[in-house]
Amino acid sequence: MTTVFDVFKYIDEIAPFNAAMDFDNVGILVGNEKDNVKKCIVALDITKEVVSEALDIGANLIISHHPIIFTPLKRLVEDSVPYMLAKSGISAICAHTNLDMAAFGVNSCLAKVLEIENTVALSLYKTEKGELPMGLVGDLCRPYSCDEFSKFVKEKLNCKGIRYTTTERKIKRVALCSGAGGDLIGEVINKNADAFITGEIKHHEILLAGENDICVVDAGHFKTEDVVVLPLVNKLSEKFDSVEFIKSSVCTDKINYIV
Repeated sequence: MTTVFDVFKYIDEIAPFNAAMDFDNVGILVGNEKDNVKKCIVALDITKEVVSEALDIGANLIISHHPIIFTPLKRLVEDSVPYMLAKSGISAICAHTNLDMAAFGVNSCLAKVLEIENTVALSLYKTEKGELPMGLVGDLCRPYSCDEFSKFVKEKLNCKGIRYTTTERKIKRVALCSGAGGDLIGEVINKNADAFITGEIKHHEILLAGENDICVVDAGHFKTEDVVVLPLVNKLSEKFDSVEFIKSSVCTDKINYIV
């Protein structure tokens, strides 16, 4: 028998929950840690569609990257996702910034998909587990132009569209931070990266990158983080052979592009 707490304990081993950033809310956020688990959905977000998917297949646990409860709840209304989970007896485990910074984690998975090697920390964050990497920087196996590299990222992450800036320099050394990583642009400059891949970056950060001749590739928050879901499914499946772990088929970024 595998319980919700058993799954929680294993995730805590590979991505310690007490290593999450101070603002974060992680762990078992909804449900009963003693419940026996037979089927589990793994998704980047817990949306109404994902809860319905869990109900359709008989899953009583959802593991997500983004916390289902991020700020204190002032109301628990019928059509809210936390209410739906509690009413349906579905537990939720959320692993957010602790999973971002883990050795097996979002940024590591992103680097692997994009074939970035010899990675080191882009910046460091002090946690109870010591200093952990916020973002990574490493090397490509060959140089690319900005256009070539941006097309490579689009293909590897299966993006419908991306935003990118151009420079004349060849892209060989690349910094990355999944999700909203634009505020690390200063560290990207300090690490002498040729390009920076992230999921959200502000206008003034793009301008600063341009002033330092750095190519910015904005591949979207969802696409830069969804890369962790299937590897996590595989890792959990290897650990718990009595539980069926399933990557959500309905969790998307809901973004369309006009080109």
